[in-house]
Amino acid sequence: MSMLTPPGMGGQYRIKGDKYPRMRRPRRRGRLVAGLVASVAALGLVGWGTLQLIDLFSGGGDSASAAGPKSDCSSKASPSPSTTAAVPAPGKITVNVLNATTRSGLAKQTADELKKRGFRIGDVGNATAEFDKKVKGTGLLLGPASSLNTSLPVLATQLSTAERRTDAARKGTAVDLILGNGFKALTTKKDADKALAALTGPQPTPSSSKQSC
Repeated sequence: MSMLTPPGMGGQYRIKGDKYPRMRRPRRRGRLVAGLVASVAALGLVGWGTLQLIDLFSGGGDSASAAGPKSDCSSKASPSPSTTAAVPAPGKITVNVLNATTRSGLAKQTADELKKRGFRIGDVGNATAEFDKKVKGTGLLLGPASSLNTSLPVLATQLSTAERRTDAARKGTAVDLILGNGFKALTTKKDADKALAALTGPQPTPSSSKQSC
């Protein structure tokens, strides 16, 4: 009988050999899993904080918006050339030069100068009774309603101080230059050409483009 066999027990309960069962502590799997989760969470927080610091010092925080940590780069207007197609060239404008003053020959002299500057000349003579001796300024530019943003601005480059007026009942495309009592001469050709170039030349228009981040 072995010394490990309890007293009073037979052979079937006898412990033989030199091996015997050992008692093991139960594995604590719950604590191990919890520890792993906590470690992953801590690493995630450290990584997120590092990214925030990098973004802050690199200036990325300025582009953050409510839609997310980073938004698309703001659009910027850049000029792109476009011509004003509605403004006709002087050669396509017919001008009637009418004298509303008491000075004779003024209408023909002015019409000749406009012709040299490329305008087409229509009627030349005295103004009608409606305007004769009644235009107190340098002149009056009169045309149909369609000429308000087309022919009249072009003609106005030749006499910038003239009044502009349209007549809705007027037919055709010709415009009138009615010389007033304050008229002395047309705008100098140099200044008129400069104003005409600004009016008919390319104009910058905004077009949306993305800035580089």
